[in-house]
Amino acid sequence: QVQLVESGGGSVQAGGSLRLSCTASGSIFSVGNMGWYRQAPGKQREVVAEIFSGGGGSTNYAESVKGRFTISRDNAERTVYLQMNALKPEDTAVYICNAAVQIYNRDYDLINYWGQGTQVTVSS
Repeated sequence: QVQLVESGGGSVQAGGSLRLSCTASGSIFSVGNMGWYRQAPGKQREVVAEIFSGGGGSTNYAESVKGRFTISRDNAERTVYLQMNALKPEDTAVYICNAAVQIYNRDYDLINYWGQGTQVTVSS
């Protein structure tokens, strides 16, 4: 089985910074695209940032976080990071890690996995 374990959430004041980490572990052949999503109370889950396994690790960001958040990955550690700067109260949400993982089975299936989420709270 595969697990995604997040860390780094917490409470900060507006303008502060946090760094989230997410590590994949288990019966993994390879890790493909990785990303961070968030879900605020009463709102739908939305993509925050993505980093692709091909194309030199190209990235994609939600308009609301461009210039403030940076996604990166360490392929050797199977870890994705989200550096969040200049945080705003509207960034308050549960942040959830996502990864496309090719697992060790007969067919080396590619499966999409989700972490359990880490709370980020930004006060004004």
